[in-house]
Amino acid sequence: MNRAQKWALACGLALAAVVVCYFFVDRPLALLIHARLSAYRTYFMLPTLIPEPFPAVAALLVVAAGIRKLMGLPLSRPYAVALLWSIAFAATAGAKNFLKFAFGRTWPETWINNNPSLIRDGVYGFEPFHGGKAFAAFPSGHMAAICVAMTVLWITYPRLRVLYAFAIATVALGLILSNYHFLSDVIAGGLLGVGIGALAVALWERRSLPRVRSRASSAA
Repeated sequence: MNRAQKWALACGLALAAVVVCYFFVDRPLALLIHARLSAYRTYFMLPTLIPEPFPAVAALLVVAAGIRKLMGLPLSRPYAVALLWSIAFAATAGAKNFLKFAFGRTWPETWINNNPSLIRDGVYGFEPFHGGKAFAAFPSGHMAAICVAMTVLWITYPRLRVLYAFAIATVALGLILSNYHFLSDVIAGGLLGVGIGALAVALWERRSLPRVRSRASSAA
């Protein structure tokens, strides 16, 4: 099985998991979490703050790479990784915003602007192209953000993969256990982030740009 086939299989399994969760898991899990864990919501939400600084970091990295270029300095591997990381993050943010608008899914609980939710109103489902933050649960933007960031680093600096996996798992659990997202939202966000991160690295290297993948990663 070649790399393309492996990716196709992984994407197919993830999409199947999204469908299964939507019909059989999301509602009972959200209701269970609300009944048993709502008192601890504040603590569970703390890990979801991890991706919050990423937009500012991405902007600063692009500025740093631009200044280095204006100074006539070469785009060394660390700077190339930083620039690629920023581009992949921006692409994921754009894709995530469009998909949220396209799917128009409601949230597990009422968070902002009196939004309709499963817990308060019994509302569950998709309202395609509805628009507005009240219909923007799918896919999870926080999950997409942490996954694209960690995927680029996973490929380019593989020695810290345990740390990257821990960061992804921590954010995912925080999103689910705080009832901020349905499980299928988190899976879809992860698929989006991992897919764009891996694709960004592959496209970068095919364009004969400065190398970002380490030799150890290439051999893995």
